[in-house]
Amino acid sequence: MSGTVMKQPELLQKKLSGQQRGVLGAFFHELIRNKFLYVLALPGIVWFFIFCYVPMGGIVIAFQDFKAVKGITGSPFVGLKNFEFFFHSKDWLLIVRNTVLLNVLFIAFGTLASVAIAVMVTELGSPWFKKISQSVMIFPHFLSWTVVAMFMTAFVATEGGFINQLLGMIGVQPVAFLSSPQYWPAILVLLKIWHGAGFGAIIYMAAIAGINPDIYESASIDGATRWQKIRFITLPLLKPTVILLTILAVGGIFNGDFGLIYAIIGRNPALYPTTDVIDTYVFRALMDLGDMGMSAAVGFLQSFIGFILVLTVNYIAKKTAPESAIF
Repeated sequence: MSGTVMKQPELLQKKLSGQQRGVLGAFFHELIRNKFLYVLALPGIVWFFIFCYVPMGGIVIAFQDFKAVKGITGSPFVGLKNFEFFFHSKDWLLIVRNTVLLNVLFIAFGTLASVAIAVMVTELGSPWFKKISQSVMIFPHFLSWTVVAMFMTAFVATEGGFINQLLGMIGVQPVAFLSSPQYWPAILVLLKIWHGAGFGAIIYMAAIAGINPDIYESASIDGATRWQKIRFITLPLLKPTVILLTILAVGGIFNGDFGLIYAIIGRNPALYPTTDVIDTYVFRALMDLGDMGMSAAVGFLQSFIGFILVLTVNYIAKKTAPESAIF
């Protein structure tokens, strides 16, 4: 009996080592079997490693009184002092509210617009018209926000702006858009949809293309209309893709779209009550104060909260729709 008891740990260790060898063997077998695919993916993997993972060592700046002359190794450690700057600001609650509110609007309306565009383009009968429509809808994504800002100035200017000219033609008084913050959440959402919904629809069109056409044929035989096929086949089968992309988008909900907001709004204090987000606030503070430690602290906080939100939303998705969860 004692000999059997003594042998059990040895058997367990051999079993574990055998499992490890099996995992490693399967890993190398996968590498060899799909070696050309992994070679194609190698540049992207190297890019992410160099520009996304290696810079993570700079997180230590968030806890230092960082001086560029002294560098990371020579700058003194100050603990959580850099985080106090943001939370001691009188406007931090307003800035966080604007950031979350705008991102929720961007995610919600952007997803609805992308799904709608994907469904409409897929339902188009003419192949050449479908290709032209896709090109037209994707084109705005490649326009710089700086270029868009120039057009926006011509549209919303109080004197001579295109919108105010139209309002004048119907007898409505001009609207001072550049000093009226209440209009800008809606304007920014419309700009975001115009700029990115067409490009975002590509993923949903790919998901629709992957749906088995036999399902649609069976529905047609049963007398289903086009709308019924969209409602009961296309949209339900798009649900996992929508949930997955929403989970990924939630990770950046505390990161304002700096390119959009700073290019369009700039340094216009009149519009800050509804448009000032964490990124623009930190950028102005960095430019005015030159405190890199403070900006790194806020960036670290945004990433950490985003990470927690991704885990939370993924957990909820795993409980409600397991096939849509990331892990």
